[in-house]
Amino acid sequence: MRRFLQAILAIALCVSSCSYGHAQFTGTPASNGPLQSLRLLKPPAGSKVAIVVFEDQGCPGCAHAHPIEQQVSLSNHVPIVRYDYPLEAHVWTFQGAVCARYIQDKVNPKLADQFRGDVFLHQQSIESREDIMRYFRTWLGQHGQATPFALDSDGFLSRAVKADFDLGQRVHVGFTPTVIVVSMDKEQVVCGKTRTDDINQLATVVQAAQRATSTRKN
Repeated sequence: MRRFLQAILAIALCVSSCSYGHAQFTGTPASNGPLQSLRLLKPPAGSKVAIVVFEDQGCPGCAHAHPIEQQVSLSNHVPIVRYDYPLEAHVWTFQGAVCARYIQDKVNPKLADQFRGDVFLHQQSIESREDIMRYFRTWLGQHGQATPFALDSDGFLSRAVKADFDLGQRVHVGFTPTVIVVSMDKEQVVCGKTRTDDINQLATVVQAAQRATSTRKN
């Protein structure tokens, strides 16, 4: 009897795994949750599928999701399109987003991803604008980069962060992280509809989107 139950359990796990691994990329209906106007989100030029992320550097959920997003992107060769969505309750994260945008625009986009990941790892030690600026200056020195004399003298970086936030408002972002897999004609929300969304579904949704775009091509 014990062996029989073990066999039944193994079959059930296999069926569950197979159905999970072959999820469909059907898109998220406009009526499914609070997010709206998802058609504003598209893959970058040259890509058929992308991972869109709205994140706040002080959000523990974003810190948890960040390495998963990075790994799924790398493993499946899909780009991540990141938008800063600094929440008002986190007094330092707008400044943190400006710092990240400086590295992204003025130094190197890949280095900016590394900075964001490192900030997530040090969230607990950052409580103010002064803290994030100290961390920013130290981090630049550790990576062989000079600290700018004036980080955002013309306001360009701040406007870029505000533009990201405004886009998030237009699609009704209510939670961070909000993570959406997009193709040219479909968008599927992985995280962002409820606080219980599971970022671990990201790889499955990305792979389903890749299969769907490949099928339409053929």
